[in-house]
Amino acid sequence: MDVAKVKEWLALFTTKINEEKAYLSELDSAIGDGDHGMNMARGTTEMMVALKEKNPETVVEVFKLAGMTLVSKVGGASGPLYGSAFISMAKAAMSSEELVTILNAGLAGIQKRGKAEVGEKTMVDMWAGVIGALENDQLTADVLVDISEQTKDKIATKGRASYLGERSIGHLDPGTVSSRYLFETMLEAGVNS
Repeated sequence: MDVAKVKEWLALFTTKINEEKAYLSELDSAIGDGDHGMNMARGTTEMMVALKEKNPETVVEVFKLAGMTLVSKVGGASGPLYGSAFISMAKAAMSSEELVTILNAGLAGIQKRGKAEVGEKTMVDMWAGVIGALENDQLTADVLVDISEQTKDKIATKGRASYLGERSIGHLDPGTVSSRYLFETMLEAGVNS
C-alpha cells in the first residue's frame, strides 16, 4: 500500500466531507441530532493539519495519526467510530498490505466500539458491503451508491436513529453516507489498485 496514495485519499476525503457537511447534517437532522456534517468536517480538517505538521512516513503512522486525531477532535459518536476504524487499520497495516485485510480490521474496530451488526442501519452496513464487493473485485462508485441506498428502507436499531423505530425508514443514515465518501475517495486516490 502506497503511503502517498493513502495521504491523497485522506485529503480527498476531507475535501469531500467539507463540501458535503451541510448535506450530512441535514441527513442527521432527520434521524439524529443534526451535527454529523459539522463534526466530521471539523475532525477531518484537524486530521489534515496533523498529517501536514507531522508528515508520517508509513501507512501505519498515517492511519494511527488519523485515528487518534479523529477520536480527539470529532464530537458525537462518529469520532470514536472513525477513530477506532483507523487505529485498527493501522494495527492491521503493520503485518499486511492487503486492502481487504486492513478494511476488515477497520470494520472490526467500528463494531467493537459501536456494538453494531450488519443490517442495523449504521456505517457497518457500508463497510461490510465495501469489503464484500472488494473481495469479489466488484467495487465501483455505482456499487457504493447502491450499498448506501439499501440502508434507506431499513429500520434503525442502533444509535440515536433507533429511537425513531419505524420512522427511520426512508431516511439515509448519515454515517453510512460519510463512509460512502470515504470509499469513493479511496477509489479516486487509487488506493485499491
